[in-house]
Amino acid sequence: MTNTISPNKPLRSATRVQMITLVGVFAAISTILMFIEMPIPFMPPFLKIDLSGVPILIMGFMYGPLPAIYVTIIKDAIHMLSSQTGCVGELADMIILCSFSVVSSLLYRKNPSRKGVVISVLAGAATITVVGSLANKFMLIPFYTKVMLMPLEAIIEACHAVNPMVDSMNAYILFGAAPFNLIKGLILSVLTLLLYNKMSGFIRSRMA
Repeated sequence: MTNTISPNKPLRSATRVQMITLVGVFAAISTILMFIEMPIPFMPPFLKIDLSGVPILIMGFMYGPLPAIYVTIIKDAIHMLSSQTGCVGELADMIILCSFSVVSSLLYRKNPSRKGVVISVLAGAATITVVGSLANKFMLIPFYTKVMLMPLEAIIEACHAVNPMVDSMNAYILFGAAPFNLIKGLILSVLTLLLYNKMSGFIRSRMA
């Protein structure tokens, strides 16, 4: 009997090794980028933007949503070790970036082109605006008040000092969480599109 080896098997193994390697590399890059935070005028003081989502979106374009989620989890798990928000900030980031990467990667892989990138990241930005609002209202803010032992009134007061329109939970969602996540989504979208223009060949060559 002659043993036959599928010619695709070595290729699949090599692709898997490349994917695992890039998960580690992109997780390291995302971890570093998350330390560089930027406040937004008139936004609640604890809402800050970082660019750690860009490598995650690129990973999703190359290998699909699951590796992008791996990068997100690794990055946020590392930041939880030095969390100043009782891990609530990292949990929020995980929810937002996982939502963004899943939607954008699935759409892009149906249309792997520059136009596909534009459509996918804009859909992702819209998704995190909705997901972030719901998560803040029903999970993140209630969880934060319990973990940090800070009453909701104190959070609203701190937000009100920066943005007078924030005077209740619903106002915080409408004038704080929703516009913050939309702005964050659009910034990540623009940067991802610019990076894609430089990396499109590399990304397509590693699509699995």
